[in-house]
Amino acid sequence: MRPSITATLYTDPGCPWAYSALPALRALDWRYGEGLEWRLVLIGLTERAEQYEERGYTPLRSARGQTTFRRFGMPFSPSPKARVSATAPACRAVVAVRHLQPGAEWHALRALSLAQFTTRLLLDDADGVSAVAAVAAGLDQAAVREAIDDDAVIEAYEADRAEARTAAGTPAELQEKTARTDGPVRFTAPSLVLERGGDRLVAGGWQSLDAYDVLVANLDPAIARRQPPDDAAELVAVYPEGLVTQEAAVVMARGNDTPDRAAAELALLEAVGDRRAERIPAGDDALWTAPGSTALRSALEAAAAAARRVPAPA
Repeated sequence: MRPSITATLYTDPGCPWAYSALPALRALDWRYGEGLEWRLVLIGLTERAEQYEERGYTPLRSARGQTTFRRFGMPFSPSPKARVSATAPACRAVVAVRHLQPGAEWHALRALSLAQFTTRLLLDDADGVSAVAAVAAGLDQAAVREAIDDDAVIEAYEADRAEARTAAGTPAELQEKTARTDGPVRFTAPSLVLERGGDRLVAGGWQSLDAYDVLVANLDPAIARRQPPDDAAELVAVYPEGLVTQEAAVVMARGNDTPDRAAAELALLEAVGDRRAERIPAGDDALWTAPGSTALRSALEAAAAAARRVPAPA
């Protein structure tokens, strides 16, 4: 089956809005699968930590802010980090993985996003983010660390940044889902642009799964649409690297029904009891993985190890 729709995601591993949208994006992928051809564009929210400091951010303010995002269901482990950090090195780590092994950048992005909000990893610790991205993608850590500073990777990253800053005049700007923090009007994370033929629909910034679903249906009414799984183990089998509870709940919800997180957790626990899944603690929740799947778990362990090398905040 050839994809009928190109889905371009503008995002950044340091954005809590983008992180909290993962359940909706996972459900979109489940429903339309091979009908969507995904592109990843890294925004690069900040090049220097001072950019956040100048806006009044502190490690404590950032940790407190994370608690307000719990309402969306993603795992958090809010704790003041050693300092405020920029996101550019983590974005370049994702681009480096894309350069070394196209397609694996999605694993790197997911691992860095989870690490950002469930560990004390600093996203501008080049050694730490390289280790996390490499482990998640199954690549050599030294190769990823070296690639972060490679001219070709930097050029590709700058191309991503430039593309992300073409939001002026789009529906995203009309909805006030854009920002102008460093020059041109840019998409905020997460923004999703869906294209088919000459048609282009923009879901700027934070949007609901229902909004994404309507856009897909209008672009291609004939696209194949998969129903929610009846068995949580089926879901884990499709995504062996792991889902968090809220992702499973959203994917398992039918139509416009409200996701039943408690029911999803019980179903996942049954899969663990049947040895068809494993539960790995992550923040204040868990990752539910296929038995023996270790990449994401190892990536989070690498993030925790990198964070331990950085002194705690005074």
